[in-house]
Amino acid sequence: MKVRILKLEEERDQIARIKNRSSGNILDVENSVKAIIDNVKNNGNRALIELTEKFDDVLLCEKKIIVKQNEIKQAYSKLSFSEILAIKNAAKNIKNYARFQKPKQWFKETSTGIKIGVIIKPIEKIGCYIPGGRYPLPSTVLMSVIPAKVAGVKEIVIATPPQKNGKINPAILVAADVAGVTKIIKVGGAQAVAAMAYGTKSIPKVDKIVGPGNIYVTAAKKLLYGIVGIDMLAGPSEVLIIADEDSNPKFIAADMLAQAEHDPLACSILVTNSIELANATKSEIEKQTEKLSSKEIIKQSFEKFSCIILVNSLDEAIKFSNQFAPEHLELMGFEKEILKEIDNAGSVFLGEYSVEAAGDYCSGTNHILPTGMFSKIRGGLSVFDFLKFITVQNLSKSGLKKLNSTISVLADMENLPAHKNSSNIRFEVGDSL
Repeated sequence: MKVRILKLEEERDQIARIKNRSSGNILDVENSVKAIIDNVKNNGNRALIELTEKFDDVLLCEKKIIVKQNEIKQAYSKLSFSEILAIKNAAKNIKNYARFQKPKQWFKETSTGIKIGVIIKPIEKIGCYIPGGRYPLPSTVLMSVIPAKVAGVKEIVIATPPQKNGKINPAILVAADVAGVTKIIKVGGAQAVAAMAYGTKSIPKVDKIVGPGNIYVTAAKKLLYGIVGIDMLAGPSEVLIIADEDSNPKFIAADMLAQAEHDPLACSILVTNSIELANATKSEIEKQTEKLSSKEIIKQSFEKFSCIILVNSLDEAIKFSNQFAPEHLELMGFEKEILKEIDNAGSVFLGEYSVEAAGDYCSGTNHILPTGMFSKIRGGLSVFDFLKFITVQNLSKSGLKKLNSTISVLADMENLPAHKNSSNIRFEVGDSL
């Protein structure tokens, strides 16, 4: 297995390729995804049955598209006590964090006679896509559903592909029950996104779709944006670790491998100013990889994007990180004061015991995060993604009079006389204060 050590000042072409990583070319699959979307839009459940047989090799009937309550009850019997407890503990922490995020409505008088504020309302119907490919992801159920529940969303649908036996993984069903899902759909891929966007006989049309997926799911979300709201276009997982000579190479290697095993296109990067740490981490990566069942995926990841980058200083490392805008950023051995230097990251893990797996599962923060440099424009999934902020203004006559001249001048500048008149008419002669 080859682990590259690149010098920032000497390997700029290779590093530029890594910085310009992507989830794959969505344009390559857009035509086939558009055909799937049109099929679902025009044929509803019949299209879902046809496409599930084609892509998942599972024969559904209309009555089996939606998970029944007895299937959820049976799922509990297939998990151990410790597995159910882990799901419930993670759910509790995610819920607590989401409660801290939830904003409050406000209404203030900014000047005599001028009151402004905001009403906060939940989105009515949410669809959550839950991947079911390489690994079942019950944690993604918790991460997508619980913030929506805390926000006050009343109807939450999840869509996830069935297993070969036609059933949903029991861990996903238990997580959905714990989180408070209202409906579970046995459909995956672009067809599931289309079904939630347009609605079918069995599946309600939702207002917004959240959650990660493969390139086909991502392309469907992109194409359907406008028909339905979406959270983000997520790609393969990323971690960038900044560390110095005092950091533990075993910890760093383990964290890099934890991301690399997600996907051949996953991106695990160590940025350090220490050649000794770079070499020690390289050795640890090679050693630990051989013990892992996911080693073939890991090896592909290190052939593509994953690597170690040498810089001259930690300041240079932070500058590189802000340009890279990683999904996950680990700061090994640093105090919290360094956080003021961080401009772009989906989620930050401060200190050598803030293992990223804790954020993936149960510290409470969300693991649905922006990738491909999108942390430059947004953070991870949160309560805010499920809320609408409705602005309110309440002006008295004296309050409007204070603003009237400004309204008139701006309306004249924009050549909108009716705007000007709508304010002026309230102060015509005979209509005294």
